Amino acid sequence: MNSLFLLCSRSRYLAPAVVFSTINILFGTWAIYIPTIKNKLGIDEGTLGVAIFFMALGTITMLLSAPGIIKKLYVGKATAYGILGLLLVFPLLFVASSFYMLCFVMFFVGIFSGFTDIAMNTLVTEIEKEDGVHIMSANHGFFSLGGMVSAGIGTFFLTSITYPLYHVLVVVGIMIIVNALLVRNYIHIVSKEVEELSFNIRHFIPLFGLILIGFCVMASEGAIVDWSALYLEKVSKAKISWTGFGYTAFSATMALGRFLGDTISTKIGAKRTITLGTLVGGLGFIMVLLVDPIIAIAGFGFVGLGFSVIVPELFRIGGRAENIEASQGVSAIAGSGFVGFLVGPVLLGFLADISSLRLSFLALLLFAVVSFAMSFLIKK
Repeated sequence: MNSLFLLCSRSRYLAPAVVFSTINILFGTWAIYIPTIKNKLGIDEGTLGVAIFFMALGTITMLLSAPGIIKKLYVGKATAYGILGLLLVFPLLFVASSFYMLCFVMFFVGIFSGFTDIAMNTLVTEIEKEDGVHIMSANHGFFSLGGMVSAGIGTFFLTSITYPLYHVLVVVGIMIIVNALLVRNYIHIVSKEVEELSFNIRHFIPLFGLILIGFCVMASEGAIVDWSALYLEKVSKAKISWTGFGYTAFSATMALGRFLGDTISTKIGAKRTITLGTLVGGLGFIMVLLVDPIIAIAGFGFVGLGFSVIVPELFRIGGRAENIEASQGVSAIAGSGFVGFLVGPVLLGFLADISSLRLSFLALLLFAVVSFAMSFLIKK
């Protein structure tokens, strides 16, 4: 918990963590109003999926161009501009009057969220290098916490909120004020200069193992978000009132693990942290495949606990790779993870169609095994 103490005791470390939490506070608020927006526009789940694809398209666009923009703006300013842009664009989701306008706004939400994601992870990497601290995992813990708090509070007041736009404007207004008060703590930070080199694929070879792990872990996370409830209902035959407990257990242990992750990484190193995380996650999937609802729910919790520490460590290592900009390393990891997050649920749906959900989750266990094996190939 030393990293959590650092974040809470110094504004220099707290400010980036607030950016992390702000992004998921926004998306947690969006999540509870998806049915409302869907009904307002008269669209079905498939059409909504098309709109969400435009957000993915915007994010992927930024993954390719963000490193160059961050290098010109400097990482502190890039983070500040990114989160401000996202806060200003986000309310437009709730005033979209047509499906086409929703797609248009989704694209720009994807651009700003993708850009901010790369900038803020690069920013934390630079602070870690400058100060000799480990705070990456705790920052990702604030991200998880932001989504849990916003969705939890929003759901509690959902039935009493007549106009969702008012709720969103209040949330955005508060986050603009909070971020404005803290931005001075990081806006001046610049990335360490890397000698100008022509692009060489060999410089990215050490990252390929990390990229594969990022893909597998984020594919599993995306799959659990979309399919855990259905697995508990259809395979484990859990009570309907229990079907949400799988994702709840996963999210809770994910947040807890990320607040503990920096301490673990400091003691045993990033490489062993990733190995341990994939092992615990794999054991969690074995428990899920045992079918019994209580054991399966506990298994989802173990997956969240194990996988919680992996992505922050991937960003930390990617941001310190030799001969490439920190933002390029972070972008490569973020890109693979985002593609995995999108592909994971689709893959599970395909396997469920041709066989069963148990086969789908067996594939996720295989992803954990692959990640575990790849962790031994990471250089210290």
